[in-house]
Amino acid sequence: MEMKDASGRLAALGHDTRLAIYRLLVQAGPAGVNAGAIGDKLGLAAATLSFHLAQLARVGLIRGRQDGRFIFYAADYALMDALLAFLTDNCCQGAQCLPKAAAAATPATRPRSAAAR
Repeated sequence: MEMKDASGRLAALGHDTRLAIYRLLVQAGPAGVNAGAIGDKLGLAAATLSFHLAQLARVGLIRGRQDGRFIFYAADYALMDALLAFLTDNCCQGAQCLPKAAAAATPATRPRSAAAR
């Protein structure tokens, strides 16, 4: 990943509303969430939501897909993985120094979502 791409993606996530949208989509899984449900859950007006979704989509962090009358948005997990890899490349000179990241990568230690319960 190029520095310019990483900085643009991090800048997009640097806004409270966009970060909340992104976290909601990451938690939702690959099926995503329709735009109306995102707005309802986060209490966002349609125009505000549209602006922030466009910003996240512009840098590739999320993807939209049309399903009938609805647009469903989902996080791009491969891009998220690449961004995290870029951020932690050669971290601590190769030593395991990120216990939270290691724990999150282990399925047995991940908190189960409400849908999985």
